[in-house]
Amino acid sequence: MANILIVDDDPAVQITIRLLLERAGHHVTVAGDGRKGLALFEASPFDLLFLDIFMPGMDGLETMRHIRALAPAIPIIVISGRSITPDAYAEPDFLKMATKLGAVASLQKPFRPDALLAAVDSCLKAGEPEESDVNSGRR
Repeated sequence: MANILIVDDDPAVQITIRLLLERAGHHVTVAGDGRKGLALFEASPFDLLFLDIFMPGMDGLETMRHIRALAPAIPIIVISGRSITPDAYAEPDFLKMATKLGAVASLQKPFRPDALLAAVDSCLKAGEPEESDVNSGRR
C-alpha cells in the first residue's frame, strides 16, 4: 500500500488519521509541525501527504510551497478545523485556497472516516499510470 505522511499539530487528529490509514493497510509517518514534516519528506519517499493548514511555526500552506518545489506531482490532502462560512466578512475559505495553491483534495475537520479513505483512494488512483500506458510501455 501507500507510504503516507501526516503533518498535523493535534495529537487526536494524528491518531485518528493514522489508525484509519493503518487499518486500510497503509504505512504512516506523523509529524507535529511543518518543519518536522518537511524534514521527514526530504529524508524519505512518500506517496501522499496530509497537511493541516493551521499549525504553529511553519503552517500548512508554507509547508506545501516547499514540498511542491521538491516534488511537484505528489498528492497533498489539506485538512482544517476552521469553519467554512459564506459570510463575506468572515475569514477566507482556506481549504479552497489551498486547493488552488496545489492541494489535490481537502477535508473539513471533523471528517467522516469514509470521506478520508475515499479521498486517499482517489488521490492514489489519480497518481497511478493508466493501464493502457503500462501495457504500451509508456509512463
